[in-house]
Amino acid sequence: MLIVMKQLATADQIAAVVAAIESRGCTARPIPGGERVSIGVLNNKGPVDVSFFSGLPGVKDAIPVTRPYKLVGREFKPEDTVVDVGGVPIGNGHLTLIAGPCAIESEQQALTIARLVRKAGAGIFRGGAFKPRTSPYSFQGLGEEGLKILTRVREETGMPVVTEVIDEESFDLVEAHADMIQIGTRNMQNFSLLRRAGKAKKPVMLKRGMSATIDEWLMAAEYILEGGNAQVVLCERGVRTFVRHSRNTLDLSAVPYVRNESHLPVIVDPSHAVGRRDLVIPMSRAAIAGNAHGLMVEVHHEPEKALSDGAQSLYPKQFEILCEQIRAIFHTVTAGA
Repeated sequence: MLIVMKQLATADQIAAVVAAIESRGCTARPIPGGERVSIGVLNNKGPVDVSFFSGLPGVKDAIPVTRPYKLVGREFKPEDTVVDVGGVPIGNGHLTLIAGPCAIESEQQALTIARLVRKAGAGIFRGGAFKPRTSPYSFQGLGEEGLKILTRVREETGMPVVTEVIDEESFDLVEAHADMIQIGTRNMQNFSLLRRAGKAKKPVMLKRGMSATIDEWLMAAEYILEGGNAQVVLCERGVRTFVRHSRNTLDLSAVPYVRNESHLPVIVDPSHAVGRRDLVIPMSRAAIAGNAHGLMVEVHHEPEKALSDGAQSLYPKQFEILCEQIRAIFHTVTAGA
């Protein structure tokens, strides 16, 4: 249930509603808005008495919530959330470009790519320090040394950095170095990791699982928000189907659907979706035309020497062209909104 307070409701009236919710064994989650405060009722074991809460002083309305996800849904928070990543906004009205190599290989490699993507228009640098790979014989990342390199990238270029966390044991270390913490497709339903992300003080990027439904994806985000961290960005990266022409099938219909269902920002990772350099730019253009809030694209100055996913990494010049094209598309889409 969502309890909507009147515009002029006092702090005492809000506190009284919170107390009434908690006295019934439920959890109260105040949600400040632009004009009024709403209060979510969580952890109720059954139906909640609408008439009781409707009669409390300062209450404008009590609305049953029909979706299984509560905190991430627009029924709880109608206005869009804008997530701040080290001073770079992701969300309503902003086009955010995240770019960098799949894996951090060396300081020289990371800084070279970071300078190039920043010049082209990227706002956030991506790079994997820990790499969960399908094969145990593939490059697994530099670990802590990779995180230190990401810190140097931030210090030299001014770009905030995002990198993946793969387990609870390394979470504190990743959180100490990253401006944004990525939970990858293989960990989308790692519920202990999601609960730890809910306690994090940094924004979280939650990638869709490779075989996950949209409801499962949003419920995974619910774990993070329920833990207290409302700074979550959703990332569509393709789902596993029967096709052979690309690594996965990029579900672009998910973008407008999720934007209608949830207030959280939605970006697209076309690189991991298609797995082929020649398909990345067309699918990036389509993602922005489909109202994605941004892109996360893999870029490498020497992809033929890359230790991970070189075949899907754009050359810097290609990324520069991509930036020009998607800015034009974004302005056209927002002008017609």
